[in-house]
Amino acid sequence: MSSKSAQNISFKNKCFAIAMFYIVGIGYTQTKSYGQFWNETQFNRTLNDKWSAELDLASSYSSTESSSNIFHKNIQRSFRGWGHYYLSPRWKLSSFVAYFNNKDVPEIGQFESPEWRFAVQGIYYFHKTGYTLSTRMRMELRHMRNADHDYENVLRYRQQLKYIKPLNSKILRAGVVYAIASDELFFKSGTKVTGENFFDRNRLNLGGGYLFTDDIQVELTYANEFLPRNSGNQIVNAASLTVTFNNLFKNLSKKLLHKNEEVVNED
Repeated sequence: MSSKSAQNISFKNKCFAIAMFYIVGIGYTQTKSYGQFWNETQFNRTLNDKWSAELDLASSYSSTESSSNIFHKNIQRSFRGWGHYYLSPRWKLSSFVAYFNNKDVPEIGQFESPEWRFAVQGIYYFHKTGYTLSTRMRMELRHMRNADHDYENVLRYRQQLKYIKPLNSKILRAGVVYAIASDELFFKSGTKVTGENFFDRNRLNLGGGYLFTDDIQVELTYANEFLPRNSGNQIVNAASLTVTFNNLFKNLSKKLLHKNEEVVNED
C-alpha cells in the first residue's frame, strides 16, 4: 500500500472518529422531556387587617423514560407554612418554612433528597382597571441531602412577572372566570446536590381560574419548565391544579353556629 493511500485511510478514520464523537456527544447531551402533574391545596386564614397565615399541601407526579403516563411516579410531597404581612395595598411581604420529600426516581435523574426550605419574598402589585400585574421576588435557603447523604445549603433567587385578567367582570369576585399568565426565572448557588449551573430554570405558566365563592377558588394551568443541566437539558410539561380555601374552618364554624341557632329558635 502506498504512503498516499495510507494517509487517505488515516484521514478517513480520523473523520469517522470525529463524526462519531459528535454523534455520541449530541446523543448524550440531548434534551429530555417529561410530562408531569402538580397539585396543591392552600388553606388561608385572615388574622387581622395586616396579617394572614397559610398552609400548603402539595404533591407532584411524573412520566419517565419507560412510561408516558404523567401519574407514573410520585416524585415529591411537601407541606409549607406561610406568614403574610400586608404592608400597603401594593406591597405584600411573606416568609415560609417548608419540608419537601424529594423521592428516589432514577428514571428522571432524581435521587432521594429530603429538603427543608426557608424563604422570604415580596410581591408588588400594579393594580389596573380590568387586570392585575404583579412582580414577585423570592430568596430561598434550601437545606438538602445530596447523593453522599450529606446536607448542603443552596441559595436560590426567583423573579416572577404575573398577569391576571378577569374575563366576565372587571374585578375578581364569586362567579368570575379569569386568565393567568406568568414567567419566572430561577438562579442558584452551585453545589453538589443541585449542580454548578448558576441559571437554574425558566418556568412559564398559562391557564385560568374560577372563583366559586369569595373564599373558594380553583386554578388549572399549563407549566413549561426549561432546566439546563451539564448531564443534559430537561424540559418539563406539567398540568398544574391549585385549590384555595380562605378562612375555611372559620366559615364552617359560622355555618354550624348559625344552624344551631336556627334549631334553638325552632324549639
